[in-house]
Amino acid sequence: MTAPQIFTPREMIEKLISFDTTSYLSNLALVEFVENYLASHGVTSRRVMNDDGTKANLFATLGDETQPGGIVLSGHTDVVPVEGQDWSSDPFRVREADGKLFGRGTSDMKSFIAIALAFVPAFLKGGPKIPVHFALSYDEEVGCLGVRPMIDSIIRTLPRPQIVIVGEPSSMKVVNAHKGIQSYQTTVTGLEFHSSQTHLGVSAIQYAAELISFLMRLAEEMRERGDPSGRFSPPFTTINVGTIRGGTALNIIPRKCSFLWEYRSLPDADPSEIITRFNEFAESNVLPQMRAIFPEARIETVTRAQSPGLAPRDGEPGETLVMKLARCNAAEAVSYNTEAGLFQLADIPTVVCGPGDIAQAHKPDEFISLSQVKECEAFMQRLADHVSGKAI
Repeated sequence: MTAPQIFTPREMIEKLISFDTTSYLSNLALVEFVENYLASHGVTSRRVMNDDGTKANLFATLGDETQPGGIVLSGHTDVVPVEGQDWSSDPFRVREADGKLFGRGTSDMKSFIAIALAFVPAFLKGGPKIPVHFALSYDEEVGCLGVRPMIDSIIRTLPRPQIVIVGEPSSMKVVNAHKGIQSYQTTVTGLEFHSSQTHLGVSAIQYAAELISFLMRLAEEMRERGDPSGRFSPPFTTINVGTIRGGTALNIIPRKCSFLWEYRSLPDADPSEIITRFNEFAESNVLPQMRAIFPEARIETVTRAQSPGLAPRDGEPGETLVMKLARCNAAEAVSYNTEAGLFQLADIPTVVCGPGDIAQAHKPDEFISLSQVKECEAFMQRLADHVSGKAI
C-alpha cells in the first residue's frame, strides 16, 4: 500500500487550480487525482458519469456510509471560461500577492474543495464517529446540471444526511436562503420582405421587442411586489434579457430574432408564474398579429437551465451545527443560485458556507484572500473535532 498523500491547504488549492476544468472541457483529470489522493488514505470513491463519459461527479465517504446523520461537503469542480478576460498572470497557476491567491476557481469554488480534502487526515484520525461525505460535481456553471444524478444516487443508496454544506463563496457566513434561476431562449420567426413594404412582411425584431417589453413590465410588477422577508438584495424577483440577435440588413424586414433571458425568483415564489404568463402573452397577443399576415409565423421558447431556490428551514439541527462551526449567530440570504436548492428539493437539509467573496467570481484576476483560507481551515478543524466526538 502506498503511503498516504499529504497536502497543506495551500498546496491542495494550487493543485486543483492547475486543472483547467472550464465547463466545456472534461473534469476527469481532476477527478482521477482526487480518487488517487483519497485511495492513498484508504477511502473508496465512486463516479457518477455523464452520458458520454467525458465528465464525472465524485462521491466518497470517510467513515461508515451506512450510518445516518452524515455531513456532506459539496462543491462543483467546473469553472467559467477565461477567454476574452484580461488576466495579469496564468489563470491556472496560483499567484500570491497582497495577501491574496489569484487564479481561476480560487473563490468559485475550488478553495473550499481543496481545504476540505487537505483535512481528510484530520477527519479520519481516530475513526470518525459521524461520516463525512464528499460530493463533487460537474457542470454547475452551466445550469447546475451535473449534480442531479449524484443527488439521485445519494437518496437511493444512503441514509439521509444531517446536513449538506455547499461551499460556494459566502465569506464563511452561513446562508440558508437564495433565489432560484430559470433561463430561456426565445426565437421569433417572421417573414422577410423588402423594407419598403413593411405591410407585407413580418418583422421578427419588432415582435421580439413586444415580448421583451412585456418582460420588462413583468419585471416592474415583481419589483412592486417586493420581498416580504426583506432579506434579499435586490429585494424582489428579477428579470434580465442578456443577449439579442436578429436581422440581415437594414433594407430587409428581419425573418429571425432570438434572445436569451432569465429570471431569478424569490425562494417562496411560484417558479412557473413568469414563464407561464410570458407564453400566454406570446400565444394570445403577439402570435395572432404575426399570423394575420403570415400564417407560418412562430414564437418558440426553449428552456436552457432551471435551478430551484433555497428556502430557510427553521429549527434544522444541521443548520445549527454549521452556524456553530462557522461561529455565526444568524443565517443570511443571497441572490446568486447554487446547487443547494437541488439538495433541498430532495429533502436533504442544506446550507451554503464557503470561503471567498462572490464579488470575485467569474472575473479576471479572480482571487481569495489568505484570511478567508485561514477561516475555512479553522472551520474544517472544528468539523474534524466534531465528527471525532470532541466538544466544539
